[in-house]
Amino acid sequence: MALVFLCAILPVRAVLATDATEILIGYAGPLSGASAAVGKSMLHAVHLAVDESNKRGTHIGGKPVVFKVISQDDRADPRTAELVARYLVKIGVTAVIGHWNSAASLAAAPVYESAGVIQISPATMSRRYTAEGRRTSFRTIGNNDGAGKFTADYAVKTLGATRVALINDGTPFGQGIAEQFGKTVKEHGAAVLGSYAVSDKTSDFNRILAELKVLKPDAVFFGGLDVQAAALARGVVRMQLGARFIAASGTVGLPFLKAAGADGNHTVVLEPGLPLERMPGWKSFEKNYMQKFDSSIDLYAPFAYDAAQVLIAAIRQADSLDQRKIGSVLREIRFNGLTGPVSFNAEGDLKQPVFTIYEVQNQSWVVRKTITNNR
Repeated sequence: MALVFLCAILPVRAVLATDATEILIGYAGPLSGASAAVGKSMLHAVHLAVDESNKRGTHIGGKPVVFKVISQDDRADPRTAELVARYLVKIGVTAVIGHWNSAASLAAAPVYESAGVIQISPATMSRRYTAEGRRTSFRTIGNNDGAGKFTADYAVKTLGATRVALINDGTPFGQGIAEQFGKTVKEHGAAVLGSYAVSDKTSDFNRILAELKVLKPDAVFFGGLDVQAAALARGVVRMQLGARFIAASGTVGLPFLKAAGADGNHTVVLEPGLPLERMPGWKSFEKNYMQKFDSSIDLYAPFAYDAAQVLIAAIRQADSLDQRKIGSVLREIRFNGLTGPVSFNAEGDLKQPVFTIYEVQNQSWVVRKTITNNR
């Protein structure tokens, strides 16, 4: 495993010919494997934010500094994420943007905390990530509690669901959002007919679907990621359940559409944030991103861009590289980002998270509702 990191060793601090000191910002996310596209898109967004900041120029304590991104591939794997975190701490990063999936962030967060390194995740939604009380943990998207609640509200109040089944992929993210969804539908008077957990690697839902054929739910909720959700969506249609399929955040995008095909039509998903084209400054971001990188913009890239932006703003405001001072500034900061206002509560969660509900129509994602200020 150590060989993964040999080619990435860099000096902790370097003084450039311009006499500007490098400030290392770590990035950790999946850069290989099934989730590589989202990981690379988030990394591109971080690079874009850092490059824009360096062009403007920054002084800390009256001396010029430049920011440099050190990226690491955590493979969306908790054990690798822990090793990546130890490496980034060892080389002296001031902060880390990452990780992508909840299991990876939960594995890495204690490493960052013990070293005093700030972690801002642009994608981790598990409530546990901030609920565990680390002073170094922040995120620029809403958490599972909000996502599960608002998805359930929509399922019952708009879709008319009264009998639901829950399936999750056994991960902290999938389990957490399914539990919150189930709790909320019960509060609305709907019945939870069954709750099932599967491996996050399986594509075989036959046993569960056979049980659901008997139970006759009018909605099936899946807490898990896009390609696995597509396999379940196809199964719901194949078994002729006649139930509305509702998937968790992280499903909106081309991978689900391609994998589910026509069987994905009418799938409902709630995602964090505004629709991309409604984000403040989206046109400028899209133009700059597409000019610099030969890749599509993933749903989570804007949140990575804002994570890097708000970190740099906090460093400037603190006028210090002392991570405790930077963390204190982050607790109080009010930042207008690409995704909207960014400010954190005492736990490091967004104070005003925004969510958008999408539905697949004719194998395309269509916006159904945007939820702001809990409405």
